[in-house]
Amino acid sequence: MNWSWLPEYLPLLLQGLWLTIQLLVLSMVFGLIIAIPVGLVQVTGPRWLGAMARWYCKVMRGTPLLVQLWLLYFGLGSVFAANPEIRQSAFWPFLREGYYYAVVAFSLNTGGYSGEIMRGAFLSVPKGELEAARAFGMSRWQVLRRIWLPRAFRNVLPTLAGETVLLLKATPLAATVTVLDIFGVILRVRQNTYLTYEPLFLAAALYMALTLIITQLFGRIEGQLPSRR
Repeated sequence: MNWSWLPEYLPLLLQGLWLTIQLLVLSMVFGLIIAIPVGLVQVTGPRWLGAMARWYCKVMRGTPLLVQLWLLYFGLGSVFAANPEIRQSAFWPFLREGYYYAVVAFSLNTGGYSGEIMRGAFLSVPKGELEAARAFGMSRWQVLRRIWLPRAFRNVLPTLAGETVLLLKATPLAATVTVLDIFGVILRVRQNTYLTYEPLFLAAALYMALTLIITQLFGRIEGQLPSRR
C-alpha cells in the first residue's frame, strides 16, 4: 500500500479533523438547545405549540439530512447570493460559507431527533417525584431545573450517546457543500493521488477513533451520575 502522500496532506488532515469535531460539538449543543423545549412542550403544552413541535420532529425525521442541507446551501444560499444588499453586508462572509449552513442543518436535524428523545425522557420521570417537589413549595421553573430536566437527561444519556455517534457519521455530508472536514480532505487526496483504498482506510480509522472517544466520554459521564432508584 502507498502511504507516501500522508506527510504532505497531514496538516490538511489535522485541520479537517478539527473541523469535524467543531461540526459535531456545535451541532450537538445547538441541537440539544432546540430539543429540550421541543420535547417539553409536547408534554406540557400548550396544545398548539406541542402540535408545532410534533410536526417539526416529523419533518426533520422524515426527510433526508442531505436534502435539508442542500435546501439550505443551494436553495437559501442562492437567494442570498442573488441579493446585492446581502452580498455587500457584513454577514456575507458567513452566508457564503458552507460550514455555517452545515452547522444549521445538522443542528435542526439533531433538534428534531433529540426532541422526540427528550419527549420520552420527560415522560419517563415518575410523576410522584414532580408532585413531591411541588409539595415542598418549588415553583414550576425550580421543578424543571432541579428535578425534571436532570432526571430526564439521566434516563436518556445512553440514547444521546448513540445520537451523537450517528451525527458524527453524518458529518461527511458537509463535504458536499465545500466543507473540508475529514471526508472532504480525503476526497481531495483521492482526486490528487488517484488512490482509493488508503485514504478511505485512514478516514475509517479516524471516524472509529472519534466514535470510541464519544462512547468513553458518555460512559464516564454516566458513571459519575448518581444511580437511578
